Amino acid sequence: MIAEVIVDIAHSDVDKVFDYIADDDISLGFRVEVPFGRYRSEGFVVAVKERSEVDSGKLKKIIKKLDDFPVLSESQLRLAEFIKREYHVPFASALRQFIPSDLRGGRVKEKIISFAVLNGDISPIDMVASLRKGSTAQANAIGYLKGQKREKLALLNEKFGRGAIRSLVEKGFIKTFDEKADRVPYRRLEAYSKNVELSDEQSNAINSVLSADKKISLLFGVTGSGKTEVYLRLIDRYLQEGKTAIMLVPEIALTPQMLGQLRARFKDNVSILHSGLSAGERYDEWVRLRTGEAKIAIGARSAIFAPLENVGIIIIDEEHDGSYVAETSPRYKTIDVAKKRCEICGCKLVLGSATPSIESYSLALSGEYNLARLNRRINGKSLPDFIVADMRDEVRNGNPSIFSYRLRKELKKCLDEGNQAILFLNRRGFSQQVICRDCGYVAKCENCDLSLNYHRDNDILKCHYCNATYKKLSACPECGSINLNYRGTGTQKITSELNQLFPSARILRMDNDTTRNKEGHFKILKSFSDGEADILVGTQMVAKGHDFPSVTLVGILDADMSLYFPDYRCSERTFQLVTQVAGRSGRADKKGTVVLQTYNPDNAVLKFAINYDYEGFFKYENSIRKSTLFPPYSIILRVMIESGSDEEGLAGLKRVYEKLLPVYEKNKEKFIFFNKMKSPVKILKNKFRYQVLMRLTSDGEEIKDRIYDLALSEKTNKVLVYVEENPGNLN
Repeated sequence: MIAEVIVDIAHSDVDKVFDYIADDDISLGFRVEVPFGRYRSEGFVVAVKERSEVDSGKLKKIIKKLDDFPVLSESQLRLAEFIKREYHVPFASALRQFIPSDLRGGRVKEKIISFAVLNGDISPIDMVASLRKGSTAQANAIGYLKGQKREKLALLNEKFGRGAIRSLVEKGFIKTFDEKADRVPYRRLEAYSKNVELSDEQSNAINSVLSADKKISLLFGVTGSGKTEVYLRLIDRYLQEGKTAIMLVPEIALTPQMLGQLRARFKDNVSILHSGLSAGERYDEWVRLRTGEAKIAIGARSAIFAPLENVGIIIIDEEHDGSYVAETSPRYKTIDVAKKRCEICGCKLVLGSATPSIESYSLALSGEYNLARLNRRINGKSLPDFIVADMRDEVRNGNPSIFSYRLRKELKKCLDEGNQAILFLNRRGFSQQVICRDCGYVAKCENCDLSLNYHRDNDILKCHYCNATYKKLSACPECGSINLNYRGTGTQKITSELNQLFPSARILRMDNDTTRNKEGHFKILKSFSDGEADILVGTQMVAKGHDFPSVTLVGILDADMSLYFPDYRCSERTFQLVTQVAGRSGRADKKGTVVLQTYNPDNAVLKFAINYDYEGFFKYENSIRKSTLFPPYSIILRVMIESGSDEEGLAGLKRVYEKLLPVYEKNKEKFIFFNKMKSPVKILKNKFRYQVLMRLTSDGEEIKDRIYDLALSEKTNKVLVYVEENPGNLN
């Protein structure tokens, strides 16, 4: 038998199928070790056949299988082919998405624990009686095991000595055996279940998804409208039909809350997949899904590749979120991959959001998606009231603080009434920039063309892109002045000022700095949920999906910041962010309040947000996109050129541009914009960055593949070239 193998080397030179002679026990989907050139390589069996077109004398034999079961199914291989084709990556890169990264190279395996028990055929009294005098450790071990029934062999060796235990095994007094140990993530997570009576809106939404002839449904529901219960009922329905389900959330921080609800409802049928797990946990959860022991996969973006068969439904919560776009190769869009998986499996796809993306809502209005609505909060309560604090007035009235007078007043009221508050700021650290007041010098990262942030906890300057750290400046390196200004505000500074304003308040901070440790998100959120803190200060991690019944106040400290990013999505993201974080307030019986601090209270986007007017915002934003020809009315393609050498990067830019110029000249009617330039962030992680930026008309799909192929052909060992379509970040 012949196996067609893709070697696990992500390089275009070997991106093709190689034939190998295989034993009969090797089939499609197995990982194998094969001879490749002068070396051995891992590979994936993507097909089997009876004979090869290559001369049999030239064929080599597969060395061995690497696993006891096929790691890939036929449907996953079809999905991998789509990723290879759609995102122009080597097949090996696409296939790697479907397995735990540490499985490659044998870096992770099943965890096996050795146990020991007394031999039941021999009386413990007779065992002790047969021992030589002075064998105290052996006698004690027999007595211990008599009471414990069984124990880990490692613990016995530690407690009584390896020699004593080995002697008891040799005498036949102790029997040993091995057991597979499951490494269970979030083992301490409390699973809770609510007896929920569906509202009419929820019942209608469920029936709409199930009965629609469309495979894709957009569940458009205000914050607190009960979308989660709709998801759970849909999953239950498909499990009853013998099918499986995938549930995606945008942030790792949201997985414990959703996992708790899924475990309460579906017990051990649930496995979790995300990059925050240990290698062992991720492997064990993946195996449970692959072997069918678990039927539901919950996780962040990468869980779309969960090794489930017979998928009945895929749910993507907060479908608008930018985290669903991968920023490293393959730069896949999770929703597009989900659509293809649904097409392959014949299953349903549900996209849920209180603030759908412009693209998704356009497709729902056009009838391409089924549209299900949840217009009211589940408890019948109104949405939180907005209080707009004009920070220009605060400055005029002599208030230099981060906090407006109104926010301080509302915080005091919230704390006095025994409630909780969330303060949202989309920056971590203590201050945003260090600037010399005399010469204007700005402290920047040596590896990136970006300003450093001051972190007072460690008294360091830090780059939030490459994580490089520097000593705090005592004087300006340009002019020697000690007149340095720490401009801007970060989460550390917020926490520091809160401690001064409310000394008795218990405050938690949640950002990338405080959640680096394993289960860092979970521990902070659990502590806040358990009432161990009064105020939670955080970045985007606190803005979406969380359900804290005691939170009655949300403070949005820098509502303007995301309005002015050089990105066509900045208005949309601002509206979504304000609406989402506001939705954390007043989710139970108590009325919620939101204090929005802004220097631009008349901004149209903010006005739509404080009135919860998504329809109005959609019409406003959609008309701008349509008139200016931005997505979804065009396609943005960006070819990025990166190199450790500025000279090499510039030469790479010139080569790519010259390759693409004839395509532009020949198809000018399909181009709205075409030019080469430096990237807005010129240096990142020691790489010089250039770009060719294009905007194609919506009928420019036919030349897209040509642009990919020509651009990627200029990639070398010294120059990285990649293409992004409608990139989530144009910096």
